[in-house]
Amino acid sequence: MSVLWQNWARSVRAHPRRVLHPASTQEVVAAVRAARAEGLPVKAYGAGHSFTPIAATEGVLLRLDRMDAVLGHDAATSRVRVQAGISLHALNPRLLALGLALPNLGDVDPQSVAGAVSTGTHGTGHRLHGISAAVVGVQLVTADGDVIEIDEQHPWFGASRVTLGALGIVTEVTLQCVPTFLLHAREEPMALPEVLDRLPELVEENDHFEFYWFPHTEKALVKRNNRVPEGSERAPVGRVRHLVDDELLSNGLFEVANRVGRRVPSLVPRINHVSGSALSAREYVDHSHEVFVSPRRVRFRESEFAMPRAALPEVIASLQGWFGAGHETVSFPIEVRFTAADDVWMSTGHERDNCYVAVHQYHRVDPAAYFAAAQDVFTAHEGRPHWGKMHTLGADYLSGRYARFDDFVAIRDELDPHRVFSNPYLERVLG
Repeated sequence: MSVLWQNWARSVRAHPRRVLHPASTQEVVAAVRAARAEGLPVKAYGAGHSFTPIAATEGVLLRLDRMDAVLGHDAATSRVRVQAGISLHALNPRLLALGLALPNLGDVDPQSVAGAVSTGTHGTGHRLHGISAAVVGVQLVTADGDVIEIDEQHPWFGASRVTLGALGIVTEVTLQCVPTFLLHAREEPMALPEVLDRLPELVEENDHFEFYWFPHTEKALVKRNNRVPEGSERAPVGRVRHLVDDELLSNGLFEVANRVGRRVPSLVPRINHVSGSALSAREYVDHSHEVFVSPRRVRFRESEFAMPRAALPEVIASLQGWFGAGHETVSFPIEVRFTAADDVWMSTGHERDNCYVAVHQYHRVDPAAYFAAAQDVFTAHEGRPHWGKMHTLGADYLSGRYARFDDFVAIRDELDPHRVFSNPYLERVLG
C-alpha cells in the first residue's frame, strides 16, 4: 500500500510504496539492495524543500532525518564530516561550537546537507561560491549497494558535489569549513533605478550583496553583508526589532497581504508599494549563519535561474515589460544574488560568474504563466535553472549549458545503468 508524500511547497505529490528512515550507511545499503531485488526505484530526501519533483518516487523513499550526526572534525584542516541527512539548521550551531562556519549559505536553512549540495544551493557573494564548492569528500551508495568514497583526487569528484540524486544515495559528506566569522549586515530600502545604476559598486565592494525588487513598483530592499575585523563584538538584532521586522512584517502581515492579493489581484500593486516601504533600514553584527538565514514561514513556489552578470539589466527590463503589459499581478518580491565561477560540473556556477534571479508565487496561486514568461526571459540569456526550483527545460537545452554534461551522464550510465535512482524529472533533465 502506497503513502502520500509531498514537498514543503506542496507543488509535488507522490505515492511511494514505502518510506524508510535509515540511521546509517549500512541501513541505506540494505534498503537499496532490497528495493532493487523487488525492481523498485529508490530516492532519498532530507527536508523536501526542493520545488521540483527531483526526490519524488513511486518506489522506495528514504527519509534521511535520522542520519544527522557530526562524525568527525579535523582541527588542523578545518574539515568536518557529517551524515548527509543533517539539516543546515542543526549543523550551523554545531560548527559554531567547533569555532567553524561554512564560507557561504543561502537564505533559508531547513535543507539537509545532501539536499543542499546535490541541487546546487547557493548564497550570494561575487567572490564566493555555492555550498557544494565546500564539499571535499562524498560517500555514495551505488545501485549495486556498494559504498564508494570520492575525494578530491577521485576522477568523479567534479560530478560528486552536485549529483541531482542521479548517481546514488549520498550518505556522508566532508565539508571544508572556515574559522567562524561575524558579519556586519546593512539592510535598507533603495529605488530600483539606483540599485541598477550602482550595481557594479554594490556587487564588487561588498562581501555579500543581494536585493529584492517588488513587482509593479520601483521599490527594492538591498542587503549588504561584510566581514568585520577580528575582535569585533556581536551586536545582534534586538528581540523587539526581530519580532516586528522578521516575524510580524516579513511573515505574519506578508501572509495576510498575499491572501488579500489572491482574492483581489487589482490591489497587489498597492500592497507591494506598502510592502516595499514597510521595512526601515537596520544594521547589526552577528554570527555569519544568523545573518545569512532568515525565517520564511509564508509558503510559496519558486523558479530561479543563473545568468551571466552582464545580462541583469536586460533581464530586469524584460520582466518590467511583462508586468507593465498587465499579464498578471505578483505579490512576492523578486530576489537577485551574485556568485563567482566554480569548477563543479553540474553547478549553475560552473565556469561562469553569475547573477541569479528568483521569481516566487504564493502557494495558493497558479505560478505556471508567470514562471513560463520568466523562463523565456532567462533562457534568452543562457539561463541555467536551479536544479531544485521549478522549470520545464529538458536535456536538449541543458546539455548546451554545461560543458561537462555528457561526462556527468556517462558516470550516471556507469553507476546506475538500470536507473534505480531515476524518476521522470531526472529523465527529463538528463535524457
